[in-house]
Amino acid sequence: MNGAPSDQWSSIYYIVSTLLFFFLILFNQRIQVYFWLQEISRALRRLEKMVNDSKMLLLRTFRENGNNRHDLIQKINELLEFYVISPVERDPFGVIRRLEHLLNLQKDKLREIVTSLAPRADDIMIRNISNMVEASVALNTLYRFTRHYSILGRKTKSIYMIMQLEMLLPQIMKSAEAYFSALKAFAHGKPIGDGIGALVASKLLLQAEKKRIEDDTVIAEVPFEGRRLIVIKALGPGGEVGRPGKIIERIVEEERGKVGRIIMIDAALRLEGEKSGEIVEGIGAAIGDPGPEKLRIEEVATRYKIPLDSIIVKESLEEAITTMKKEIAEAADLVIERIKEIVRNRTNIGDVVLIAGIGNSMGIAQ
Repeated sequence: MNGAPSDQWSSIYYIVSTLLFFFLILFNQRIQVYFWLQEISRALRRLEKMVNDSKMLLLRTFRENGNNRHDLIQKINELLEFYVISPVERDPFGVIRRLEHLLNLQKDKLREIVTSLAPRADDIMIRNISNMVEASVALNTLYRFTRHYSILGRKTKSIYMIMQLEMLLPQIMKSAEAYFSALKAFAHGKPIGDGIGALVASKLLLQAEKKRIEDDTVIAEVPFEGRRLIVIKALGPGGEVGRPGKIIERIVEEERGKVGRIIMIDAALRLEGEKSGEIVEGIGAAIGDPGPEKLRIEEVATRYKIPLDSIIVKESLEEAITTMKKEIAEAADLVIERIKEIVRNRTNIGDVVLIAGIGNSMGIAQ
């Protein structure tokens, strides 16, 4: 008699456990998908807010620079959909030349649009706003693609599509946060991490007579222990990267190939666990362009058998496109010492040495 209640509860527990077991087997995936969709929805709301905030920042910037059009927000929406169609790659002959042409058209078109939307902006501000637009376009693209695959996953009820999107969310959100933070730096014209190469070049040519040449580039000749150092950087302090490949190619041709060495300085993406501002030396063209500028440098260096050195400063994506951190700025002086060491030990007296500071010159004087 005393064991009857406990037996009854044991039976109930057994039945409930069995039902719960079969429930989890039957609905486990649906429960998991539900939580994934909730996480994706939260991320989408955050992305949408960042996109809207970026639009408001652009709207305010255009208003401050003389635009009072009533349809300005519509023009901004259209601008954020701006795109470039990649050239045909099935026939690889001349693909870099065609890509270079499209990139030049993109740059000119974007600057033309920004100039029309900010009629009172000076040249420096136009360059900075162009950088703001590029960051906003990247942010908007992340949002649109995330939304696309979220809706498509719901419509098709594809667990694999939803799962892959959820797994990519941390990386997507990290990139989005970086681009959103970059907007503030661009709006105020502050130096960014990607400008470390330009900063090094600016320090090298501080006392030299600078010459502004075509393609938004500045060069100066600096004597150093019997060598001629020709320093190249993008025009500052507006947001500009110039065309270092074209300029290096032209200078080498003008010197008839008699260049002792080419040294390039640029930022490079650090891996997790590595220290920001760490300096690493290597060989090759240190430049992160889509291809045209790098190809020019490699071809002219190969043609005349010119040694090509590179010095990189490690930083994350966020550090590269947001206000330059102290540890990255402090690396500039260490890079200069490394350059001097290379020139002393690997070139001869009388040599011409090209030094190219690669990167965005925003906030960095000529």
